[in-house]
Amino acid sequence: LDSLLQETKMPSADMRRIDLGDVTPHNIKLLRKVNTVVFPVIYHDRFYKDVLDAGELAKLAYYNDIVVGAVCCRVDLSQGTRKLYIMTLGCLAPYRRQGIGTKMLQHVLDIVQKDGNFTSIFLHVQVNNDSAIEFYKKFGFSIVETKEQYYKKIEPADAHVLEKYLVPANKSISNGVGNSH
Repeated sequence: LDSLLQETKMPSADMRRIDLGDVTPHNIKLLRKVNTVVFPVIYHDRFYKDVLDAGELAKLAYYNDIVVGAVCCRVDLSQGTRKLYIMTLGCLAPYRRQGIGTKMLQHVLDIVQKDGNFTSIFLHVQVNNDSAIEFYKKFGFSIVETKEQYYKKIEPADAHVLEKYLVPANKSISNGVGNSH
């Protein structure tokens, strides 16, 4: 994996293949390695144990059969609503802007759409991570809150909460005209 970080020459668009695969006990170490390289935060054993039970909510991203990123989510039932929390979504720096993050986020969006019972999707982003903030805004996320001192051992310690509110699948969208009969 370290040698991948040095490699910056990308195949042409028609040569690249992006796939998502399950996180298993056999490849969980690759997820650990990706997270260690991509994120300034250390994730402990409990995180990885939970990820193994997450099913479709945790995926490794492959670029031409090489692990280059991952997404890990969990269902959040606090505050009496059902939200999807993106714990991590990241890609190795040389592979960014190749559609890998989009593929991972689209997978998450597809899950919540098929399920139909989530009120929103949310995540925390370090306040100085402009590229991540812009990425999520392109998909309809907005900054709904800023938590001071969210991160313990990194600077800046503050995090924006980005959230995308969802229209429930079982509710029809009205055009504002009453439907009374």
